[in-house]
Amino acid sequence: MFFHEHPYKPFIPKNATKLIVGTLPPPRFTIGNLKKGDVDFCYGSINGQLWKILDRIFKLKLHFQTTKLAIQQRKEFLIKHNIGICDIVASCERSKIDASDLGMSAIKLRNMLYYLKNNTLVDTLLLTGGNSKNGPEYHLRRQLKEQNIILKPISLETPRIHQFTLENSRIIKVVSLTAPSGAANRAVGSNLQYKLLKKENPKFNTLDFRVMQYQKFL
Repeated sequence: MFFHEHPYKPFIPKNATKLIVGTLPPPRFTIGNLKKGDVDFCYGSINGQLWKILDRIFKLKLHFQTTKLAIQQRKEFLIKHNIGICDIVASCERSKIDASDLGMSAIKLRNMLYYLKNNTLVDTLLLTGGNSKNGPEYHLRRQLKEQNIILKPISLETPRIHQFTLENSRIIKVVSLTAPSGAANRAVGSNLQYKLLKKENPKFNTLDFRVMQYQKFL
């Protein structure tokens, strides 16, 4: 059994208003056996799309290399734009060493409410995945339910939007974005809006679709 521990602490700038929330990076980040092009930071997998999406939206000219410069670029961007990263899973066990959410067992979560209470300017959670088992929304729902906090639906179209109230008056918006992983490309391909856009422009691809979706909330 492989013990998969999150290798990075939450990165939350003091003026953060949004938090990006996922589960865990691939196991190789915990082991320290990175691929060429990986960045040793949150969402640093060369196979992932989050930083490629952000690079497109904000025209960042990011380096996709295993260097200190690449890490610093990402940290400076997050600080400048008041965006934090706080994945919800602290650790899990895996019988198979891969990055699938479904393969996680004996899961230990980070207390998202703790981080929200200690970062009072945050008003939006951007979840990098939906409510499928062991996804970020799935675990957030569990934590809110334990505290008798209601997650109220606002829009059930993709990406789904909910909100909840913290400490009587603070409204937290929750957006369940399409996961920025290759594994989610099948779901994107079956999305009606994507099919229509692809029909209009055969060059339109799954990265374009995510860029279009994410930029509305960043």
